[in-house]
Amino acid sequence: MSYIHSSHDFTIVIHLCIIACALLLGSTLRSKISFLRKYLIPAPMIGGVFLFIFYNYIAKYLNLQSGKAFLEELMFHLLNISFIAMQLRIPAKKEKAQRKGSLWANVTALLAEYGLQCFCGLFAAYFILRALLPGSSVAIGLTLCLGFELGPGQAESMAKVWEGAPYNVAHAGDVGLTMAAIGFVVGSVVGVFLINRAARKGWLSSEYVEKLRNRKNGTDFLKLKEERVPTSFQTTVSESMDSFTLHIALILVVYLLSFLILAGLEWIVATFVGGKVLEAVQGLWGINFVVSMLCAIMVRKILIAVHAEHVIDNHTCNRIDGIAVDITVAACLGAISIAAIRQYWIVILVLSAIGILITCFITPWFCSRLFKDFSFMRFLMIFGTANGTLPTALSLVRVVDPDFETPVAQEYANSTGLMFVFALPILALVNWPAKGKVLGFMGITAAYVVIAFILYLKLAGKRAFAKGGYFYMDKEAQQ
Repeated sequence: MSYIHSSHDFTIVIHLCIIACALLLGSTLRSKISFLRKYLIPAPMIGGVFLFIFYNYIAKYLNLQSGKAFLEELMFHLLNISFIAMQLRIPAKKEKAQRKGSLWANVTALLAEYGLQCFCGLFAAYFILRALLPGSSVAIGLTLCLGFELGPGQAESMAKVWEGAPYNVAHAGDVGLTMAAIGFVVGSVVGVFLINRAARKGWLSSEYVEKLRNRKNGTDFLKLKEERVPTSFQTTVSESMDSFTLHIALILVVYLLSFLILAGLEWIVATFVGGKVLEAVQGLWGINFVVSMLCAIMVRKILIAVHAEHVIDNHTCNRIDGIAVDITVAACLGAISIAAIRQYWIVILVLSAIGILITCFITPWFCSRLFKDFSFMRFLMIFGTANGTLPTALSLVRVVDPDFETPVAQEYANSTGLMFVFALPILALVNWPAKGKVLGFMGITAAYVVIAFILYLKLAGKRAFAKGGYFYMDKEAQQ
């Protein structure tokens, strides 16, 4: 079937329409099937299952094989746009200063997650691949952290670089996407199970247990008679330019700036330096979202400096970020290749088991002893981001704190800036395993675990090894 008619090519439009159909189908099924709502399975993930089936088994008969490549490119760009939208938001002028204890406790938990997932994933792949798939790259083990901790966009953009020269790691991007999809499922299903268990075991105060019991069992769609919630505000006069258009334009200009910076840096290095330095600079395209984020922060600070921050509406940025995340989640599943699963199915199973062990057993144990207030909700934030993305974490916290009355979400967000600084070595050296420098990278990630453990001992104090089973809880930690 040809999608070129007259002088117009409808191929990309057809792919976008297929994604739209999958999203609408996922949203409809979620509103009708209580099981999907009960376990917080996102509508884009449900739609992504249909994209996976379509692009693996149906697309070839409709001459739409280019869909997988399109989905991968779409995820790469939407990831960057998502980070730009998040960082353009103007911080509130009168925010309470975050307590140092919660700041460092969140950073400690995140350091532990990064270190454990990277180290254990590479350690397992080092022995499994050498024994079962000689010649395969051990770098596949790093997809545990890329998929579970960083999410589908980062997993695809970073691991995809390994598929080309000089790394030549077959199906790396597809394995990363598969791990991200598994992480989403674990985060949603296990997260809801843990919330229900928390209500029974007393890990939540009676106030939040009551809210949990009394929450509405809605159908995802607001009825006409219900009051609808405004989600954005105009910052322009409509007759000049729609406010949403302005925000889209500003985000795309920032994205262009990040592209020009990377392209310019690559040209300068290629012209005057070359060699290993050029190879390192070219690897930066895999973490373009970092450059995009830094450019957005710079533009935001410029707007504040010239007193033009009023043109930014944080709610509109949230909506754009939400659109990018929803499409990315659906595209994540649709872009997974059956061939990758067949080749690495043993490794995927082992890495998934390790990820579940870390996030579902080790994480609640140390989080319950690390955090001294709202410990279960703070654990949900760490657990959600360690099994998917920030939206997964927020979905879980919203179940027990629907209006975000607690400081948990805001204080976690404030901690991510410091955590980004700590994560730079991993992001900068992420290609080492693909180059064969596995032991060196494992040493770096082991250092993360050691540093996190030292911080844990200092912050947890006498609670560090307190007896109390799976989830340690006292009266103070509930509030």
